[in-house]
Amino acid sequence: MKQQKSGPKRRLPMFWITAALLLLKLALLRFWLYGGISAAGHLVADAASVLALLSLIGLAASSRWRNAAYGTANAVLSVVLFAVTVYFAYYGSVPTYTALKAIDQVGQVRESVDALIRPVYYSYFADIVLILIGCLVFIVVQKVRKRRAGGRTLSPATGHGGNGGNVRTDIESKTPVVISAAGQGDVRSTRERTGVRTVRRRAAARLWLLLGVAAGVTVSVLYVYDNRHVTNELVQSERLGLLSYEVAAAISQSREAIALKGASLEETKAEIEALQQSYPYVDGEPGATGQEGKGESFGAAKGMNVIVIQLEAFQAFPIGLLVQGQEVTPVLNSLTKESYYFPHVYQQIGQGNTSDAEFMSGTSIYPTGEAAMSTGYGDRELPSLQRLLAARGYTSATFHVNDVTFWDRDMLYPALGFDKYYDKPYYTNDHFNDFGASDEELYRFGTEELKKLSDEGKPFYAQFVTASSHYPFQVPDDRKRLKLPEGLDGTFLGDYLQAASYADYALGTLIDRLKAEGIWEHTMLVVYGDHFGVQPEKANDEFIRTQLGIAYDSRISRFNIPLLFHVPGTAGRTVETTGGQLDIMPTAAGLLGIPLADEGFTAFGRNLLAVDRNVIGMRYYLPTGSFFNDDVVFIPGSSFADGTAISLDTLQPVGDFGAYRADYDYVMKLMELSDRYVRLLPKR
Repeated sequence: MKQQKSGPKRRLPMFWITAALLLLKLALLRFWLYGGISAAGHLVADAASVLALLSLIGLAASSRWRNAAYGTANAVLSVVLFAVTVYFAYYGSVPTYTALKAIDQVGQVRESVDALIRPVYYSYFADIVLILIGCLVFIVVQKVRKRRAGGRTLSPATGHGGNGGNVRTDIESKTPVVISAAGQGDVRSTRERTGVRTVRRRAAARLWLLLGVAAGVTVSVLYVYDNRHVTNELVQSERLGLLSYEVAAAISQSREAIALKGASLEETKAEIEALQQSYPYVDGEPGATGQEGKGESFGAAKGMNVIVIQLEAFQAFPIGLLVQGQEVTPVLNSLTKESYYFPHVYQQIGQGNTSDAEFMSGTSIYPTGEAAMSTGYGDRELPSLQRLLAARGYTSATFHVNDVTFWDRDMLYPALGFDKYYDKPYYTNDHFNDFGASDEELYRFGTEELKKLSDEGKPFYAQFVTASSHYPFQVPDDRKRLKLPEGLDGTFLGDYLQAASYADYALGTLIDRLKAEGIWEHTMLVVYGDHFGVQPEKANDEFIRTQLGIAYDSRISRFNIPLLFHVPGTAGRTVETTGGQLDIMPTAAGLLGIPLADEGFTAFGRNLLAVDRNVIGMRYYLPTGSFFNDDVVFIPGSSFADGTAISLDTLQPVGDFGAYRADYDYVMKLMELSDRYVRLLPKR
């Protein structure tokens, strides 16, 4: 009979191996996102979520496939943690599961994403690589052993003995052993005892897994409950840990969906209007919301064509900047003197980046932050400036050298009310960058189309979305406009300045073409940046200040974008009021002489030429609850009380910011109403 070994080898269960690996990887995530583990409670939060997850997987999988399920979970979560880390490097925020809707967009900006990946991020896959190498070595060793053994394998032989028993080969001695009929009963008895032990062992394992689920879920729920009022997503995700943070996001979305069922669009609009009338936008006029024009500015561009230029990754600091006596943006420098120029305007985009800027400039609605607005709300009939102008006989068109499916623009443009769009196939590819055609080519083709519309005698609204100044700002050598000093040449900051300078030059070619075609004198030109371009980890504040000799603070300067309105026949002036991308549409409407209040149009931004003060919210690249007013940028901690305020003038911290509590409460309520409003808009 087969000799019994003294006992099974003790092996560390796969459950605990996987748990240890995941906790190590979550610690790495905390290091790259938050700079380390600042409290023991953060480790407890991670451990609880891992315990709950692996216990659930263990309960769902059969005992045969349980180890494979743990290994699969480790591999999948490694990919997720890698993606979250790269996402954070790009956006500066922790993605929720809704961000996965945009995963198909990565291929369109592969060069930008690749530039953000640090080799150390691949540490998440180190264990998986070692396991694969180990498996490969094991297979090779087995093949070598088999070859040395001449291909023979040892297996039990069976036969019949003369006494009615079975003949088997003892594996240890390789000699036949006769098992009597009575011995067969002993074998059956042993098997029955083994079966009972197996059942008991499996029952015990399931009991421990159930206890693991109960303990892990209980602790995680307590963490989620204790941090339910924290609006700062970074603080909340750090306290809860990534896995529980995703659960909290799902719970929050479910609550919002339930609340939405009892909401009315008209009641929401009335609530928005009442809230806006409570804010003192205009001195000495209680209830004035600053939606209409003041003095001669209202209707200054009435009946004119409108051309909107959205400059890719364009910050305000290159305007007026000199590098070794060279103007970085001579075209924009000239325009700011002839236009309504707003030097204190800040980005407000969400996950959709460029497409969110397009959305806001047409609708004056806050991005929800949970998804790109083109993806999440491209199925709606969005109230927009394009639709208001269509009712006044305008034709609208938008021009972009990328594929229209990028960020679901094929859904966004009809939602905004555009009549036509011109994407990648319409342009001659001069291979400027990954997107293909240059800004010069974009403007060349666009002007030809606008000339056709002008010849028909109809006013038009045209939008140009540029791409030549897109990250990572690699301008072909023959298109570079600047001669940079040694300290800047070849650096990330130097590349950014070259891209900004080329975008400025290309804009000048558009203006020249419009003048040559007789369009310029009948057109209001709107120019703004869609979002920041300089990544803090690529060029820190001190390097920028030293190299360029300017005041720069990434908490403010990074989000500061240009905005100007050039109206032929109108003297330019600089307007110091703080503004955001939400304010582009109401300001344009005021200059065009469109009274939004009379139209029943709900705008969350203000006409910047009609207010004495302003406040704008920001919720993505800064945490929810952040805002800019005419004095400071405010960034909350876990709440308002432990937040940070920084002066827009001095770029220094403001110690006593209690006076801004009303602005904080106002912005939080306004963004909540904006989310409800856009979700209630009818679908097309």
